[in-house]
Amino acid sequence: MSSLYSRSKDLSSRSRKSLSDSPPSSPSPSTKTFRQDRVSRSDSSGVESPSDRLSARTGTYTRRENRLASLSKTDDNSASKDYKKLYEDALAENEKLKSRLDDSKLELTKIRSQLDRVAQKQDRLSERSTVFESEKREKEALEKKVSDMEEELKVLTELKSDNQRLKDENGALIRVISKLSK
Repeated sequence: MSSLYSRSKDLSSRSRKSLSDSPPSSPSPSTKTFRQDRVSRSDSSGVESPSDRLSARTGTYTRRENRLASLSKTDDNSASKDYKKLYEDALAENEKLKSRLDDSKLELTKIRSQLDRVAQKQDRLSERSTVFESEKREKEALEKKVSDMEEELKVLTELKSDNQRLKDENGALIRVISKLSK
């Protein structure tokens, strides 16, 4: 029985605290009439009935729940706005990063293509240099052949001139011999 008494005492003190917690600024008209009815009943009889206490407690709890719900709604609204803002900020940051990544990828492909072109030019240059070296060797060989042929041509012209001279001498000798033989 003492435990029941202590519980009811705790509940009544809680209901008093919750009444003091409620905002005094502008209670609703139904709340005003409810309080007036309760006060008038308690004043007339001097003792509250259990049903009055129960209705007072439920009224207090509903008011408190309504107040907490409205507070949580504003908290939810501000929190959802904050989360929404954070989400939008994160999305914007992600978009910026994606665009930077795309730009970097494009720049990387450009640089790679330039690198490939330079490598191809170097390959061509190295091919050209090897071709140039081989052409240079061929040119030197051809120049050597030309100089050899020029020397041979000089020898040939000398031989032709010697041959012509010998023919002329031979002809002269033949004439002299023919004159002598007559």
